[in-house]
Amino acid sequence: MDNNTSKEKQATQSRTYTISDIATILSVSRTTAYKLANSGLFKTIRIGNMIRISRASFEEWLKTEEMQD
Repeated sequence: MDNNTSKEKQATQSRTYTISDIATILSVSRTTAYKLANSGLFKTIRIGNMIRISRASFEEWLKTEEMQD
């Protein structure tokens, strides 16, 4: 199993995603993942300098985006 698949499986078991998780899932850079997280398109939680993304909110946003394509 390759590293990205392993990270994706770990991420889906949690109630939140990290910026790295989002970057991996979407196959985008960390910079792009940060921009998305700060855009307000889905719910985020800040803990100090860390950003956590609500899994449910992100997956709902992703589903909506896939429907628009």
